[in-house]
Amino acid sequence: MHNYIALLRGINVGGQKKIKMADLRETLIKTGLNQVETYIQSGNVVFGSGELNKRVLEDQIQKAILVDFGFEVPILVVLEEEIKKILENNPFAQEAEENKLYFVLLKDPPKKEPVREFNELHFDHEDFHITDTCVYLLCKNGYGNAKLNNNLLERKLEVEATTRNLKTMQKLLDMVQKGR
Repeated sequence: MHNYIALLRGINVGGQKKIKMADLRETLIKTGLNQVETYIQSGNVVFGSGELNKRVLEDQIQKAILVDFGFEVPILVVLEEEIKKILENNPFAQEAEENKLYFVLLKDPPKKEPVREFNELHFDHEDFHITDTCVYLLCKNGYGNAKLNNNLLERKLEVEATTRNLKTMQKLLDMVQKGR
C-alpha cells in the first residue's frame, strides 16, 4: 500500500464544479481507494492504493468524478516524498511570511524554451522560481492580488498545474504521514 495525495483543480470555486467532500470520499472509496481523507473544500485528498502508476490513479479519479458528478476535473497525484522535497527545497522559505508562499505543482516538467521566456518576465511584489515539479511563488501582497497565478503559469509554461498555499501543503504532508 502506498500513500498518495490527489490535488483536484478548480472545484468549489465561485459556485462552479461543486462537490461535497463527503460525496467525494464516497466516490473514491467506490473506485477502490483506501483510507480516503479530504482536507478543506478545495479538493485535497489523501488516500492509500496498491497502484504504483500515478497516471493510472489520476485517470481513475477523473473518470469517477465524471461519472458521479458529471464534469471533468484536472487531477494531480503526488507521493509524500514529492511534497516533502518541494517543501524542503523552497527557495523563499527563509525570507517570507508563511501566508505569502505558494506552490504551483506541475503535472509534467515544462519545456526549456517556455521556461527561458518566462524567466525574463518581472512582476512587481512577486517572485518565482521554476523547477521540473513546482513553481515556487512569493506573493508579497498575497495571492489574491497577484498577477502571477495558476492560469498564467499554465498558459506560459504550457503545462497543467494546480496551486496550494504553504499551510495546505504542510497539512497534506502531515495527513499522509499519519496514514502510514
